[in-house]
Amino acid sequence: MTAARGTGLIRLDHAVLRSTRRALGETPAVPVAQGMSHFGEHALGWIALGAVGWLSGRRREEWVAGTVGVVAAHAAGVVVKRVVRRVRPALEDVPALVSTPSRLSFPSAHSTSTAAAAVGFAPMLGAPVMATATGAMLVSRVLLGVHYPSDVVSGAALGATVATVVRRRMTSPTSRKARS
Repeated sequence: MTAARGTGLIRLDHAVLRSTRRALGETPAVPVAQGMSHFGEHALGWIALGAVGWLSGRRREEWVAGTVGVVAAHAAGVVVKRVVRRVRPALEDVPALVSTPSRLSFPSAHSTSTAAAAVGFAPMLGAPVMATATGAMLVSRVLLGVHYPSDVVSGAALGATVATVVRRRMTSPTSRKARS
């Protein structure tokens, strides 16, 4: 990536951060986003949802595949984050509205695990529900000032990709034969 291209992305990231905060910063979206942040921390909310789905006794194989996809995607996101080492936004007019476990920003682990949950749990919960949850999580990370928009979009792409691979491998007819 050239410096000019990187500078354009930074300007766009900053502009979207600021406009999101201006549009939603004084609304009930902030406490909702803070709650979502806690739910998504270390993918624990999604893992718990997968466990509840498994405990329901229905479609257990699919709940396991979805949960494994969430864990694998979250792990992939953490590895990428430690390699890239992009620091979180630090704009005076967009202070962080929630604490974070590290200073690293790219990709958003919340977005990664949420997109993975969308792929893995959509067959049981419905694609519209999971797409809405994913969109809300992505916006929440920007609203809270803890991620650049490019962090959340990249995280979602990574999460969806990892979860798709995991789901295909774990639920394919070939994998079912191997387990029987």
